Amino acid sequence: MKKTLAANTPAGVLPDPRHSFWSRIAHEIGEAIRQGIYAPGERLPTEHALAQQYGVNRHTVRRSLATLGQLGLVRTSQGSGTYVEEFAVEVMLGKRTRHRQSLAQAGLKGGLRLLQTHVEEAEPGVAQALGLPAGAPVLHLVVLGDGAGQVLHASDRYFPLPRLAGLDAHLHETGSITEALHRLGVSDYTRRESRITARLPSAEVAALLQQPLTRPTLRVTSVNVDSSGCPVEYACTWFAGDRVAISVDHAHE
Repeated sequence: MKKTLAANTPAGVLPDPRHSFWSRIAHEIGEAIRQGIYAPGERLPTEHALAQQYGVNRHTVRRSLATLGQLGLVRTSQGSGTYVEEFAVEVMLGKRTRHRQSLAQAGLKGGLRLLQTHVEEAEPGVAQALGLPAGAPVLHLVVLGDGAGQVLHASDRYFPLPRLAGLDAHLHETGSITEALHRLGVSDYTRRESRITARLPSAEVAALLQQPLTRPTLRVTSVNVDSSGCPVEYACTWFAGDRVAISVDHAHE
């Protein structure tokens, strides 16, 4: 699925193509990006190729690309080339935060993918978050969340046992933690707390997110509780910093 930048690019900000060669080139490339001809993350033709295509010198092309960079449409990586900026999916953190719902609000499709399943003894921090004794058994899942064909976040999720035994099988089948919990008798759950920090990823997290080690991530730790206030999930989620914008919803309790 191709996602254009039209929704994120104000109309009329591209240079007037009548003013000069560089403005015409910037306008045409910008329109191609907005129409999805050049997809987010795609590398543009080289300066030399664009100069030949438009019959101008490389300095003119360089000025065009610099203008598009100032508009947030492209980014230049030294020694690698110029790339179309990837859009950011807005993720809402509220009392009821759902991955698919956030994507649907952004007009995207996606889901959760289960990578690993472990039954283990809860470490102190996990046990405290879930209201369990240290060393109590928990179900530990490693999960990827994607949208529009790209990885948006990776997470470690912990669920109390034996109450939620088998949740991994339901998640694998449905691609939805909400549906998996519902099948196990948790008809509704809400977020009790969230904490957001920015940090560089570990090698493992960077590989899961398909990003460089030097690019920061947004790390969100959260506790979800059922209708009686009993914790049903503790999650530590790393969001790809350049693909996700996190909004905190203060309007709904």
